[in-house]
Amino acid sequence: MKNLNIPLIGTLLLISLVVCPILYVYVGPALDDRQLTVLNTLIVITACSSLLCFIIGELTRNNSQVDKIWSILPFIYCWIIAIHGGKHPRLVIMAVLATLWGIRLTFNFARKGAYRLKFWEGEEDYRWKLLRETPFLKNRMVWMLFNLIFISSYQNVLLLFITFPALVSMNSTVPFGFIDVLATVLMLGFIIYEAVADEQQWLFQSKKWTMIKEGRKLEELPDPYNKGFNTLGLWSISRHPNYMAEQSIWVSLYIFSIGAGVGIVNWSMIGALLLIVLFMGSTNLVEGISNDKYPQYSDYCKRVNKFIPYI
Repeated sequence: MKNLNIPLIGTLLLISLVVCPILYVYVGPALDDRQLTVLNTLIVITACSSLLCFIIGELTRNNSQVDKIWSILPFIYCWIIAIHGGKHPRLVIMAVLATLWGIRLTFNFARKGAYRLKFWEGEEDYRWKLLRETPFLKNRMVWMLFNLIFISSYQNVLLLFITFPALVSMNSTVPFGFIDVLATVLMLGFIIYEAVADEQQWLFQSKKWTMIKEGRKLEELPDPYNKGFNTLGLWSISRHPNYMAEQSIWVSLYIFSIGAGVGIVNWSMIGALLLIVLFMGSTNLVEGISNDKYPQYSDYCKRVNKFIPYI
């Protein structure tokens, strides 16, 4: 767990609390009363979700509660904004694309056993289990604070932040144009790219574990399954094609705000930027685990780029 960068988490929180207000004040655009009313509604939902995730996580010791709503809350936020924005074509398309993203990602998470009729149960992400065992977070009170501040609150706030491009576009009278078409094509393309990557990973891991459950050791499996990690399809040209797509999806949503005439640089970029930084930290954690588990993973890292293929 040497790649766990605890100071990075503090940096993320600092960026959220300091940079976002600075961008709002000095870059704009300022929100009007109607947008502020919508924002207040979204903040209430975010606060309730954060509190619920924290309480359930502490009672059940299952800290994947935010993971279960990760693919759901953003498109709900987008639809609330679209409805209050008079269902402008731009806002509706943003909400539809966010919904397509959400349905697909929810399905992918569900087939891993994340959801149960008792909603507080379900498979917990293995990374939370490993983090609980790190020296820094092993203390019960420290973990509770980590759960409250980062897992439950920060991640919920981030889910709100990534939908800010829709909020700043709410009052736009600029017709749906070329930039919006570009954003639509990009966002849809990355949703498909992420779906392909996740499907390839699902098929690889399913076949690998089927063979292991039949009693075969990892090193006895046929290539490339004996490596333990996926090197097929998109995974042969990018170590994390699904992560790359996930970040790009929300950058694409930001492009809609440019099409709305808000400006090439506006404060709603904060969500996409913070998501990128979060994935950098998460990827370091995942790769540290893979390096410890699989002898050939370091060679794979030397041959294949982390996110963008061929670079």
